[in-house]
Amino acid sequence: MLSGPNLDAMAKMVKALKIPVIASGGVSSIDDIKNLMNIKNLWGVITGKAIYSGSLNLKEAIKITKINKGK
Repeated sequence: MLSGPNLDAMAKMVKALKIPVIASGGVSSIDDIKNLMNIKNLWGVITGKAIYSGSLNLKEAIKITKINKGK
């Protein structure tokens, strides 16, 4: 729905589970990607509608994740 991911719930889920977690839902901007990248051990993000609506540039998102991967 492009309303932003629930960062607190996602962080709690990643911490509570011992299996890979991929965030899905709400992503609408590069800032959402950056915020999700702050969640330690999060495996990935599904962007969905944000790419099709044009609110998220996929190339920019990939670039940001590669730059920040080692941090």
